Amino acid sequence: MIRKADEMEKETREHMRGGAGTVEFRHLFRESELKGRARLCAHLRLRPGSSIGFHRHDDEQEIFYILSGRAVVDDDGTRREVAAGDAVLTGGGAGHAIEAIGDEPLEFLAIIIRACPAPA
Repeated sequence: MIRKADEMEKETREHMRGGAGTVEFRHLFRESELKGRARLCAHLRLRPGSSIGFHRHDDEQEIFYILSGRAVVDDDGTRREVAAGDAVLTGGGAGHAIEAIGDEPLEFLAIIIRACPAPA
């Protein structure tokens, strides 16, 4: 399947997970199209000062891959700055938050994958 940029569904969320400002989503593919354990595959954009509030990932993992801009990530209580080319993995009950810092918007890919069921 090929999805051109102008065909991708766009969405905005205000104060996501208790964060500040607006998060802009461009859904590369929707959960129903992925046919697997992934439930989110999207390009996110946050203006400087905008954030996604702290939240936990039980029974799933989330990957952030930073495309441009800078951010501070709260990685389950450890705060670190990230920039283009950096990646963040959160899951197994751990939590995270992300805040765009600097003068340019933060852009990153976000992928959420459900955990495999325990073997019988």
